[in-house]
Amino acid sequence: MTLIDSDSDEEFEIARQLVEKEGSSSRGSSKKSRKFIRHDRLQAHQNLFPDYFADPPIYPHKYFQKRFRMSRSLFLRIQAVVEAHKPYFVQRRDNSGRLGFSSLQKITVALRMLAYGVTADFMDEYLKIGETTALRSLKMFVRAVVSIFSEEYLRKPNNNDIARLLAVGEKCGFPGMLGSIDCMHWKWKNCPTACYGMYSGHIHEPTIILEAVASYDLWIWHAFFGLPGSHNDINVLDRSFIFSDLGQGLTPTVNYTINGHNYAMRYYIPDDIYPQWATFVKTISAPQGNKKKYFVAAQKSARKDAERAFGVLQT
Repeated sequence: MTLIDSDSDEEFEIARQLVEKEGSSSRGSSKKSRKFIRHDRLQAHQNLFPDYFADPPIYPHKYFQKRFRMSRSLFLRIQAVVEAHKPYFVQRRDNSGRLGFSSLQKITVALRMLAYGVTADFMDEYLKIGETTALRSLKMFVRAVVSIFSEEYLRKPNNNDIARLLAVGEKCGFPGMLGSIDCMHWKWKNCPTACYGMYSGHIHEPTIILEAVASYDLWIWHAFFGLPGSHNDINVLDRSFIFSDLGQGLTPTVNYTINGHNYAMRYYIPDDIYPQWATFVKTISAPQGNKKKYFVAAQKSARKDAERAFGVLQT
């Protein structure tokens, strides 16, 4: 069995330490190898399961939502498909007959690291997962999620999606609309001191900006994430790839009519900070008359789709 092919966490850890020990010996290093700690994996699983996954659990669902940053039903859905996709998450016995970590343990430690930015050994005391296995679980989990869900959730709209979005937009009084665009600042709690100033803007604390386009059903089909919080929406838009296909003439043709005029460019609903481009339908700053006031109210309602999507992401 090779190191890469091994799905036993303890065997993986032992093999890693043997490689380190042999490397240190060949170099004549006096550095002491790390002490191997035998974790009680089964007891850790038996602690985790009644806490959050039994019926009823010790901690109510509101605690699950707070600590896992998602509902239990969503967690269990992700667990089922990830376990079926990656054999690494299937609980197995090692060569000595001991049960390895359960998928609940591995996915829990991965999600805690993703949700809170904690160190790899932060959950060791509770889940009995060492640093090496925690990092490996994180990498395996991320790869599995991207492989399973990217084609559905992180993809450009196909022709059927575009037709559906245009139909909904027309029903709301905005023919040609594909969704609302906006930016949010994601707080970076564990931002390194050296990056504090670069990532701090009007919020006065480090943040990372997410630009997204969301539809009425909270589908985020465009996401541009990673710029420092010192930027504003315009700076982000200048660096975004949202209109790259449009600039290359690769976007599908869209035909619609407004007030007897024919148009062929799809557009998005933004807030006031965005520029006066043909791809944006902005509000009217000082509406006069019932028609313009009605338009302002309808535009504001359509713009809320992105804000609602951001709210769901942060719950």
